[in-house]
Amino acid sequence: MKKSLITILSTLFILVLLSGCAEKEQLEDGTKLIQKDQFVFASSGEFKPFSFVKDDMEVTGFDVEVGKAVAEKLGLEPVPKRIKFKGIVEGVKTGRADAAVASHTVNPQRSKHVSFTTPYYYSGPQIFVRPDSKVKNIEDLKGKEIAASKGSTYADTAAEYSKNIKTYDSDITALKALSEGRHDAVITDFVTGKTAIKAGFDIVGRQLIERSEQSIVIPQDNPQLLKRVNTALEELRQDGTLKKLSQKYFGEDITTKPE
Repeated sequence: MKKSLITILSTLFILVLLSGCAEKEQLEDGTKLIQKDQFVFASSGEFKPFSFVKDDMEVTGFDVEVGKAVAEKLGLEPVPKRIKFKGIVEGVKTGRADAAVASHTVNPQRSKHVSFTTPYYYSGPQIFVRPDSKVKNIEDLKGKEIAASKGSTYADTAAEYSKNIKTYDSDITALKALSEGRHDAVITDFVTGKTAIKAGFDIVGRQLIERSEQSIVIPQDNPQLLKRVNTALEELRQDGTLKKLSQKYFGEDITTKPE
């Protein structure tokens, strides 16, 4: 009985692994897709204004519109798919999505597992605190309680300056907690922080720590898709679509590399 149970559990485990890495459709040019006529791309829906869920449960935002614009250039139907941010890279790697348009910062750790396109916007982590805080810069963060989004590079950045890190499922949730009196600081994307301030959060921005490149995530075994998405992004730069979408959501162009 015990051996039978072990055999059944082992079989189920193997089936789960196989289902997570399902065979994709391969087009004539070598591009691999979950469905040959669709571009299935992941976003979290937790990262306003980059991706968020409207009242009618539709996912929208800057990332989502970029993903749809890329799909149009590829001649494919755009299919946004919600995956929690901390699981997106693994989701792309195991075939749950063809790509991720989800504000991923290019870094060496992620590059071991997935490929990155050319950047579609430029960002950077910034320190956010309540207005009465004495924290001004990274030197003031030592020993402080810092909140950040789970699985983000901002959590890694925070860990460079303090051992006391609290994580949330989204940056907005972390900023809301800060606004309500919890934690000493939040490190997140400067645009997200600025958006939260405009929404009425009782926070202010302090030091902008660095600049970073944000790119679309592609599986490493799909070089032809990487090539095609890069071509699509270049076309969207040249025809002004990226700039237009940036102006729509942020009131400024964050798609051009800063000097």
